[in-house]
Amino acid sequence: MGTSVQVTPLCGVYSENPLCYLLSIDGFNFLMDCGWNDLFDENLLKPLARLAPKIDAVLLSHPDILHLGALPYAMKHFKLSAPVYSTEPVYRLGLLTMYDHYLSRRQVSDFNLFTLDDIDTAFQNVTRLTYSQNYHFSDKGEGIVIAPHVAGHLLGGTVWKITKDGEDVVYGVDFNHRKERHLNGTVLESFVRPAVLITDAYNALNNQLYKRQRDQEFIDAILKALRADGNVLLPVDTAGRALELILILEQYWAQQHLTFPIFFLTNVATSSIDYVKSFLEWMSDSIAKSFEHTRDNAFALKHVTLIINKNELEKLAEVPKVVLASMASLEVGFSHDIFVEWAIEAKNLVLFTEKGQFGTLARMLQVDPPPKAVKVTMSKRVPLVGDELKAYEEEQSRIKKEEALKATLIKEEELRTSQGADANVAVPMVIDANSSHGSSNVASSRFGGHLDIVIDGFIPPATSVAPMFPFFENTAEWDDYGEIINPDDYIIKEEDMDQASMQGIGVELDGKLDEGSAHLLLDSTPSKVVSNEMTVQVKCGLTYMDFEGRSDGRSIKSILAHVAPLKLVLVHGSAEATEHLKQHCAKHVCPHVYAPQIDETIDVTSDLCAYKVQLSERLMSNVIFKKLGDYEIAWIDAEVGKTNDILTLGPLSSTPPTHKTVLVGDLKLADFKQFLASKGVQVEFAGGALRCGEYVTLRKISDSNQKGVTGTQQVVIEGPLTEEYYKIREHLYSQFYLL
Repeated sequence: MGTSVQVTPLCGVYSENPLCYLLSIDGFNFLMDCGWNDLFDENLLKPLARLAPKIDAVLLSHPDILHLGALPYAMKHFKLSAPVYSTEPVYRLGLLTMYDHYLSRRQVSDFNLFTLDDIDTAFQNVTRLTYSQNYHFSDKGEGIVIAPHVAGHLLGGTVWKITKDGEDVVYGVDFNHRKERHLNGTVLESFVRPAVLITDAYNALNNQLYKRQRDQEFIDAILKALRADGNVLLPVDTAGRALELILILEQYWAQQHLTFPIFFLTNVATSSIDYVKSFLEWMSDSIAKSFEHTRDNAFALKHVTLIINKNELEKLAEVPKVVLASMASLEVGFSHDIFVEWAIEAKNLVLFTEKGQFGTLARMLQVDPPPKAVKVTMSKRVPLVGDELKAYEEEQSRIKKEEALKATLIKEEELRTSQGADANVAVPMVIDANSSHGSSNVASSRFGGHLDIVIDGFIPPATSVAPMFPFFENTAEWDDYGEIINPDDYIIKEEDMDQASMQGIGVELDGKLDEGSAHLLLDSTPSKVVSNEMTVQVKCGLTYMDFEGRSDGRSIKSILAHVAPLKLVLVHGSAEATEHLKQHCAKHVCPHVYAPQIDETIDVTSDLCAYKVQLSERLMSNVIFKKLGDYEIAWIDAEVGKTNDILTLGPLSSTPPTHKTVLVGDLKLADFKQFLASKGVQVEFAGGALRCGEYVTLRKISDSNQKGVTGTQQVVIEGPLTEEYYKIREHLYSQFYLL
């Protein structure tokens, strides 16, 4: 029986909803992504709520809301307590993305689905892995190995490879084969014949322009609006595809010496770019090499200004400018407010670089033709004053008194429990605040006269002689050199550092946080949200250009054909795109193609059989290993038996049969040519073969039926049986390991 594999979609199939899937491998439950949408629709999370307590590990693939947005909510409300795994950029930028969404919501509503503390709690125990790093599970997940690989869509974006008993399950969604300014292309093509591939159909029906043409049209559209005295708004995500757009603008402005100001505006813009500057090793080869040679950091921005306060734009109200502002959906955040201000002027431009999520203002504006007027809700948080403030303070005072009373009762109950049901123990005195003097007769009647002394608020233990405050003597251990010091007492824990950094927010408000964000974090004054609906006449230009950083339909089909999985599971894409790719793959990629519905569990267990066998000591004592790179290999002739119901390989009871010599290794003719030349043999390439000496010819013949697979190779050596022939053959054998 092969490794048991089941896939259950919890969200994001036959639609463009957030990504969230349950992957079970031999009973070990992985949650592949934990996404939400910009609307924070709780109905999308109902399937996850039922299964969250059964999750054993969470694997995050990208640092945006669609892939990890529901993580804080699920951990707070669904009892999701499994360890989380991601790359360092996904962890850091994902944390900032959640901060940005929370702060944007709190500024315009009484958002209470989760708090900043919930976000910190969800991310504090994330295990960070580097690309190609193998992580081995233990206990319930014994034998399972996970490894992240480059996805090419967002910084730190991951294609997850999960291995059990030699079989690979690959989770690769939102990958991009194109090499971009700040990212390398995906390595998905390097996976050959995995047992299961889970991938998306999001772009199956889309074909993209060539990169150079797309970039030029992007710049031309922006400059046309700027030169007509208009402003350009680019609604973007917090720290995802915005990075590519920033580099495009930064490089073009530097080349053409343009002076139009560019702003990157989010609640965490400064922190985002600071982190990105330290993630150069996760970026494209060109950026890494540039830093190695010249120490130039691509994100040391000279033409893009980072701002966290919308008021900065008002200082340049009359100057044409480009603003990259969050959120991409235009539902909340700085982009929403700026759109309402700029949409009424025909000279301005709103340039969308990604498809808006369903049900959002951005998606509404991207339809063809776009609406001429849209209804929007403008909200603002204002401090409470007058009667409202007084009523609020009274309510808070009442709540605090109730909490204090509740805490007192809980402590009394705990004390009563610890002392047991001894009838001689006094009952705690309840003091009325209005008549605290009380009557001594009442006190003596309540306490039954068993104690000589009664002190308000103090209950003597049953074993005590007289009331006494606790005293602990501090004793230090000493040796010949003085007092013994524990080094751990002087190490600053990560949690303390995080708290210190959060406390430091209040000190560095003027440059780190938007004023509204700082107010929300510090909770300095009571406030309320004031909202009003308005109709915006959309007169500005609206343009969509695909900068989503995903492979298009033509490339997806080519990559899937090259990977050639044994079984394919399609998720995340419109119904039309999913069905189209399903039919194509069933015909051209592999016969087993699945596109499950929500809550539908499909069994994609491999048809291959894997058995675990134990090698007996009698067998291994006579085996001679030969080192092959990082491995040691040997030829074994053995018999299969059983020991305590475990398959065991033991030595043959008879003389082992002879076998043909096996040559292990891969011969590269170019390397062999240099080797022969170093041995004094005259050698040259001729017609795809290697001409050695005067009469001997060497050529490689590969098995054409095994595309993309390193199959059996034949090395043919031709020539008369001369001394030169045997000499060259001996050199050839030396390039292999002989078994």
